Amino acid sequence: MCVIFSQEQALKNRIILDPGHGGRDFGTMTKSGIKEKDVALNIAREVLRLNKKLNSPLEILLTRYTDTLVSLADRSELARSLDADLLVSLHLNHAENPSARGIEVYIGDRPSKYLSASIWLSYKLQKNFISALGFESRGVKFADFKVLRDATNWYPACLVEIGFLSNPDERNYLTQGKHITFIAKVILTTIINHN
Repeated sequence: MCVIFSQEQALKNRIILDPGHGGRDFGTMTKSGIKEKDVALNIAREVLRLNKKLNSPLEILLTRYTDTLVSLADRSELARSLDADLLVSLHLNHAENPSARGIEVYIGDRPSKYLSASIWLSYKLQKNFISALGFESRGVKFADFKVLRDATNWYPACLVEIGFLSNPDERNYLTQGKHITFIAKVILTTIINHN
C-alpha cells in the first residue's frame, strides 16, 4: 500500500489571537498614556513573529493587525468564519489600588463541548505565566464575556489578563520590548504544547 500526503492534507492548527480593544477603545490607560490596546497588540504581533521565526506548525491569525476598532461581534464572527481551532484574547488589567497585581485567565461560563479544552489551556497558560514571569496567580475564572460566550459551540477559548498596567512594577515589565518577547514565548509554547 502506498500513502501520499500532500501539503493540503497536513493538519494545520488555526489559532486566533485577539488583542483586546483598539482604535478609539483604549482599554485601560495609565496616567503616562500607556494604553492597553497598544500593549496587547505588541504582544500579539510578537507571538506572530516568533511563530514564523520558529516555523511552528501553527497558523496564527489576529483579529486586528493594526490600531483599529473591531467590534466584539466581528471578532467572534471572524474566528468562526476562519474555522478557528482556538481563540486566545489578550488583555491587561487595571485596578484603583496600584498594589493589585497578577495574571488571571477567564473561560466561558456556559456548558460547551470545548469547556474541558478551554479549562486545560487556561490552567496551562496560568501555570506557565506564573513560573516564567514570577507574577502572582489570580486564578482561572469563569466569566460571561462576549468573546468567550460566542465561542461556546465553536472552539476552545480563553481571555488572559496579563498583569496590571495600574501596578508600577508590572507596567514597567509589560512595556519593555525584551519582556514582550518573553511573554510572547510563553503564549506560543503553551499553545504549541496544547496542540
